[in-house]
Amino acid sequence: MIGRSALRLAVAGVGALTLSGCALLSSPEPAQLYRFGFTVDAPSPEGQRPAPLSVSIRRIEFPDAAQGERILGVTGNETAYIGGARWVTAAENLFDDDLRSAFASRADQIRVLNRSEPGTPPYVLQVTVTTFEARYAPGAQDAAPTVVVTARAQLRTTPERNTGDGAIRPEQAAAVERTFSISEPAAANRVSAIVDAFDRASRDLNSQIADWTIQSAPASVRQGAGR
Repeated sequence: MIGRSALRLAVAGVGALTLSGCALLSSPEPAQLYRFGFTVDAPSPEGQRPAPLSVSIRRIEFPDAAQGERILGVTGNETAYIGGARWVTAAENLFDDDLRSAFASRADQIRVLNRSEPGTPPYVLQVTVTTFEARYAPGAQDAAPTVVVTARAQLRTTPERNTGDGAIRPEQAAAVERTFSISEPAAANRVSAIVDAFDRASRDLNSQIADWTIQSAPASVRQGAGR
């Protein structure tokens, strides 16, 4: 159980405070590694029709405090990191993998282009995560936190290159935006329960982003991409 008294304001120059058990860590200890999100194997192209829509996903933008391998906890204006626990790799990388997995599970409707693929995709998706934290209610001693994940998604069309001079005029492009937010209560004030809440929240949010991307594509673009 993570003690509520362990949350303290992180002070610059002193270093980030951490939570562990029911007290602050006094010395470094090996950390248990966790991950969130799911992985979907890429479908075999044999015998399958190409997806009618393709999109390029830009690198995920993450808030500074939530970047990296530490798990952020917040109580009011106070922040701390959960001691004895880390993500297996940077949170922004896990989030990116989870988002791509959400699209991969919809491979019959949309295909995510590799960042190294040449050409101009009909759509570019930019996801900016603005909140990724375990949020505790002030004064609620030993209460389980609520994981809050909020992201802004922008879907931008890229006009086809002109066959004459090869130029793309910026004014031809169009963009739609939407903010997604998930609040997922942890089942208990334990690290494993908090990680489970991060997992559920991320999957839910990224599934919504994938569905919104598909629904936001005009029929003309979907039909043109499938030709």
